[in-house]
Amino acid sequence: MSVREIRVFGDPVLRERATPVDPAAPATAALVQDLLDTVQLPGRAGVAANQIGVAKAAFSYNVDGQVGYVLNPRIDEVRGEPELVDEGCLSVPELGFPTPRHPFCRVVGVDLEGAEVVLEGEGLMAQLLQHEMGHLDGRLYLQALEKEMRSVAMAEVRKAAWY
Repeated sequence: MSVREIRVFGDPVLRERATPVDPAAPATAALVQDLLDTVQLPGRAGVAANQIGVAKAAFSYNVDGQVGYVLNPRIDEVRGEPELVDEGCLSVPELGFPTPRHPFCRVVGVDLEGAEVVLEGEGLMAQLLQHEMGHLDGRLYLQALEKEMRSVAMAEVRKAAWY
């Protein structure tokens, strides 16, 4: 398998809502390996399948030395009032903006064997879970920004060299 190129803002696949995957399908195992390979590069906390061009419900994570993946995830619980946290995205390179995120999040999905996977946490893990689930819903974190900040962010995107 391999490290896959990250799709950036403007790529239509980033707007697609991810469809469920069959955990037992050989293509799913290949997708998981690509997600794991891709998330392990320095500076990466999470990679959703649509960020590597596949609109399927899967993401990988690399937080505090813990690397893994989840298939067909759904948010099971969020707790606390949203707080502004500095956030960036591989699909919106070199930019970051204060984004409202709940301080706790729990996601439930499955692994390649169909066994339940529960990911939960506070801080960076909570932020990552909400961020990756946004990708799987076809949204970038820019859409979660407060209205005024979203205007600033979009102006910065339009000026970015990669756009």
